[in-house]
Amino acid sequence: MSTAGTEADTTNGAALAGTLPEGLRTELVAFRRDLHMHPELGNREFRTTAAIKDRLEQAGLSPRVLPTGTGLVCDIGTGGGQPGGLPLLALRADIDALPIPDVKSVPYRSTVPDRAHACGHDVHTTVVLGAGLVLAELDRAGLLRQPVRLLFQPAEEVLPGGAADAVDAGVLDGVGRILAVHCDPKVEVGRIGLRTGPITSACDRLEVALSGPGGHTARPHLTCDLVTAAAKVATEVPALLARRVDSRSGLAVTWGRLASGHACNVIPQRAELSGTVRCLDLPTWHEAPDLVHSAVTGIAELYGAKTEIDYVRGVPPVVNEESSAELLRRAMQARRGADSVESTEQSLGGEDFSWYLEHVPGAMARLGVRPVGDTARRDLHQGDFDVDEGAIQVGVELFTAAVLLDRHVL
Repeated sequence: MSTAGTEADTTNGAALAGTLPEGLRTELVAFRRDLHMHPELGNREFRTTAAIKDRLEQAGLSPRVLPTGTGLVCDIGTGGGQPGGLPLLALRADIDALPIPDVKSVPYRSTVPDRAHACGHDVHTTVVLGAGLVLAELDRAGLLRQPVRLLFQPAEEVLPGGAADAVDAGVLDGVGRILAVHCDPKVEVGRIGLRTGPITSACDRLEVALSGPGGHTARPHLTCDLVTAAAKVATEVPALLARRVDSRSGLAVTWGRLASGHACNVIPQRAELSGTVRCLDLPTWHEAPDLVHSAVTGIAELYGAKTEIDYVRGVPPVVNEESSAELLRRAMQARRGADSVESTEQSLGGEDFSWYLEHVPGAMARLGVRPVGDTARRDLHQGDFDVDEGAIQVGVELFTAAVLLDRHVL
């Protein structure tokens, strides 16, 4: 891929004033497009990791690939996390793509069949890389007083998320705070969405298998009518759970797959359902496995079906810590003005950034990627997902400002 290393490395005091050199902006857009054309699934991001590593090394930095073989960390500044030194401020990006086709008609459309950066991770990665290039130059100029750790994390889309492996690998050693952004197509470019407290929800995966002896559709009374049993589980489990927990917890079971049978006149011996379990608060998340098991087995037994339940723990909610959210707010307003930050609602989407917040304070902002004036309804995880690439510069400015402000907020 093409990198304008010399131009990017001449970043100067202009970054402090809220602007990036044209050469760096151009390079970062090209970098994002290259990632977009070559998406890689979780724990297979070898090309992506190599591209990030190469660019950081060009900037005179020393990135370290994570033990899983994909993803990396890179420290900027001296003494960070050492005894007697300042704690590191970590900037996190996720680097993996999704197993869906890219259906856009753009020059940088995915070149990999059935793979797409449909969640904006290519933007997250480019933003953290760009911030790292700016901060490295500030460090060389003696203007960086807050040591920083860049964290490029693999496998965010793979439950329970690559963040758990990254934590086990020691990426938070010496870190005092961690920040992140996530693309939001509902927020206009040039703005961020922010809230203190929960900003995402817990997300688990649920696999249910029902079994019975099978039989002829002429005599359903002599066997277990498995298709009916599966249909009842699909419709009644969500309804039953809605009456067993406080509605304010937002516990929701949503099915994405239901499969059974091969012939119209044969009652099958097996049916399978797959879906997700989401909830808004931690106490309900802790209770969810027992609640779901009870609801599924109770309904299946009414129809004589046996059950096998595989409840896969995913991620808890991302809960933005107050001072970290305030740091992001002040940083954005310093760059883009008082009206550049809007309140955002808690999403039912899951994000494994939450695992870092189990260990250190931090916050995530929603990075606006919707073009100005665009009124179309857009969402993540769709094959036509794209962004206004002006969001890259906004994200770099946000992180750079947060680093420069952090010592005053701690």
